[in-house]
Amino acid sequence: MKIAVLPGDGIGPEIIAAAVSVLKALGPKFDLEFAPVGGAAYDLAGHPLPPSTLALAQSAAAILFGAVGDWKYDILAREFRPEQAILGLRKHLGLFANFRPAICYAELTAASSLKPEIIGGLDILIVRELNGDIYFGAPRGIRESSNPLFLGAREGFDTMHYSEPEVERIGRIAFEAARKRNKKVCSVDKANVLETSQLWRDVMTRLSQDYSDVELSHMYVDNAAMQLVKAPKAFDVVVTGNLFGDILSDEAAMLTGSIGMLPSASLDKNNKGLYEPSHGSAPDIAGKNIANPLATILSAAMMLRYSLGLPTEADRVEQAVQTVLSQGYRTVDIYTPGTQQLGTREMGEAVVKALS
Repeated sequence: MKIAVLPGDGIGPEIIAAAVSVLKALGPKFDLEFAPVGGAAYDLAGHPLPPSTLALAQSAAAILFGAVGDWKYDILAREFRPEQAILGLRKHLGLFANFRPAICYAELTAASSLKPEIIGGLDILIVRELNGDIYFGAPRGIRESSNPLFLGAREGFDTMHYSEPEVERIGRIAFEAARKRNKKVCSVDKANVLETSQLWRDVMTRLSQDYSDVELSHMYVDNAAMQLVKAPKAFDVVVTGNLFGDILSDEAAMLTGSIGMLPSASLDKNNKGLYEPSHGSAPDIAGKNIANPLATILSAAMMLRYSLGLPTEADRVEQAVQTVLSQGYRTVDIYTPGTQQLGTREMGEAVVKALS
C-alpha cells in the first residue's frame, strides 16, 4: 500500500516522524514515499506543490500530510505561498469531504477550558465541505473601489457560491455518517442573510426525506459557535460549508483540550484521502521537540480505517493513544499537574510501545 508522506514545514517533519514510527510498528504493510510540500517545496523547486509531489499524491493509496506555512513566506505572491499546496491537493484530487472528529478523552477533561460536566464524554463529528464556498469562488481579487463614498480606495472581493450537487454530495455523507452514530445531523448555515446558505438549507431539507431515520436540525453559524461552548454534547454530526467549517472545527478542537488532539480526513468520492492534523505548522516551536504528535498519529489511524481498509490496525493505534493518556503521559499543550510531560519524539515512542 503506497502512502505519500508529505511532512511540510515547521513542526510538520517532527509530528510526521512520530506517525511514521507508529505505522512502521504495525509491520511491513506500507510503501512510504516522501516528498516536499509547502514552503519546503518552494525552497527546493520554486512552487509549494511541485509536479513530482502532485504525481506522487495522485498515484498513492493515501496521503499523510504534516503542516505547511511560515511567516517568512508571507511576502510571496499568493499562488506561491505554502498554504496553496493543501488547496491544490484538495482541488486536483477531488477531496471534498472533510471529517474532523472532536473527542474529549476522559483523561483530558482537566486540560479543556470547559467544566468537566460540560465536556466529559464529548464525541462529535464535523463534516466540512472542502471544494467550494468562498475559498474557491470567482471572481476574486483586489481592485479600485467605485463606491462614491470610497472612490479610488483599494477594496478586496471574494465570491461565495455552492451548487445543488455540491451540497447534496456532502449532505449525503453527513447523513450516512450519522446513521452509524446517534442519528442526528445539524446543518449549519447563515440562511437569514446569505443566498448561498438559503440554497444550502433547501437542499439539506429536501435530502432529509431520504433519511427518515436521521433527525435533521438547522442552526445559524453564530448560534452554533455559541452552542459548541455552551452545550457541545447536544451535537452529533455537524455538516457545514468550507468557511464555517474551518472556523467551527478549530473551536471544537479546543473543547478536547488542545488542537493538538484533533485529527482530520479529507476524502474523495472513493474514500481516497489526505490525512493531517487540524493544527498548523507552528514555526515558533519547530525543532524544539515539544509539539503534540497525537493528532497526526490519530490521523494515520483514520487513514488506516477509511482509505486502506485496515480497521483492526486503526483500532490498535487509537487504543495505543488511549493507553498512553491513561498512563499519564502528556505533551506540554495538554499537561496538567500530576502527569508526566514528554517531548514530540518521546510521545511517539510511547505510542509505539503501547502498540505491543
